[in-house]
Amino acid sequence: MPQDPTERRVVVTGPPRRARRTTGYYRPRTEIDEQTTLGHTYVRSLIRIQLRTGLTVFAVLALLIGPLPLVFAAAPDARRLEWAVLGFGLYVPLVLLARWYVRRAERNERDFVRLVEDR
Repeated sequence: MPQDPTERRVVVTGPPRRARRTTGYYRPRTEIDEQTTLGHTYVRSLIRIQLRTGLTVFAVLALLIGPLPLVFAAAPDARRLEWAVLGFGLYVPLVLLARWYVRRAERNERDFVRLVEDR
């Protein structure tokens, strides 16, 4: 069936079928973008959790390395022990501590993003 060349296509437009929800609900991301008190509270909670994680790592590190001078002073004849502890004994705990810190910080950020994006 050939079409008549004089007929043209017509584009029909109308209101959108789904209207946006305009209730009084703001997403947390909007609160953060608009720098409201609630948004400030969200960001401050993330900063507080990250600070707590960093201070925990610092405390463990201080407890691990802090007493070493006292141990070395108590045994002045154990030069090989000093080199063994400083050269090899500290690397494994330091790597494990660093790995724990990175995983914990990433988990905190992931939880924050999940909270902000309402997932």
